[in-house]
Amino acid sequence: MLKGFRQFLFRGNVIDLAVAVVIGGAFGAAITALVKDLITPLIAAAVGAPDFSALTFTINGSRFLVGDFINAVVGFVLVAAAIYFFVVVPANALVARVNRGAAPPDPTTKACPECLSEVPIGAKRCRFCGSLIGTPAGV
Repeated sequence: MLKGFRQFLFRGNVIDLAVAVVIGGAFGAAITALVKDLITPLIAAAVGAPDFSALTFTINGSRFLVGDFINAVVGFVLVAAAIYFFVVVPANALVARVNRGAAPPDPTTKACPECLSEVPIGAKRCRFCGSLIGTPAGV
């Protein structure tokens, strides 16, 4: 029983997943610090109010904390923007630079001439409409 558990723990994908979770947590902390310590003060300098938690309204004795919701949405948008502009855009540029001289991969699908759905390149009959591929319709 312990031998199977040991094999499970030392299987490659379990260790990869554990490393990804740890790196993801550290990366999340770094992005949150970037937004909290750099981007939010810049917005506060421009707008004048970095915290909206004081915004509330009351209806029939129920208090709605609209400001906390606005803070959460603004924080989410800032984190998403930071990830996009500081991680995704540079990573895409790096991948494009690496793949600049590479030939495009061979296609794996083709369009059915009858229904225009995508079918595997080696298919002789469309799985969606049943028509023969490579022959005129109705033959």
